[in-house]
Amino acid sequence: MLKMPPAFQMPNVNLEEVSAELARTGKRVHVLWQEAETLAFVARGREYRSEFHINPADEVMYMLRGEMRLHYRTSEGKEEVSVLTEGSIIYTPSGIPHSPRFPPDAFALIIERKRAAGEIDAFQWYCPKCDDLLYEGRFVVSDYALDPVSTAYAAFFDSEQHRTCGGCGNVTPDPR
Repeated sequence: MLKMPPAFQMPNVNLEEVSAELARTGKRVHVLWQEAETLAFVARGREYRSEFHINPADEVMYMLRGEMRLHYRTSEGKEEVSVLTEGSIIYTPSGIPHSPRFPPDAFALIIERKRAAGEIDAFQWYCPKCDDLLYEGRFVVSDYALDPVSTAYAAFFDSEQHRTCGGCGNVTPDPR
């Protein structure tokens, strides 16, 4: 016999209402649920997104509204782009550096595995002039509602040292 969680209420979410709330409040993320084996949230685009996220879990992204340019790095280190139009879905395996770039009036549904205790997410920035790795921030993401992407951005952009390329000397400007 299957064991059921005690007093569990299955989430029934209106994604249009969630997207409208994000637009109205200016927030970037609305977590729909975080359970032991699953995490789902709606993300509002960031006009300045430039990092590559390395997720320890597989991820599925579905474009609710607008268009996303999903930049990713191949195993050879080459940057590629996959375009997701409204209504499109993409699967991103764990360990693939990816950068979902879409404007603030676009929204995506993200479904992935909730992080295990102590599991690490990495955020990487590359030099826009020579493509050298500028900085890698590593974070334990215990609660996605705390918006770990904003935390990673603050760690990168608040430090001129992190934004300065050791290869060519270019300083990445802070777009915030």
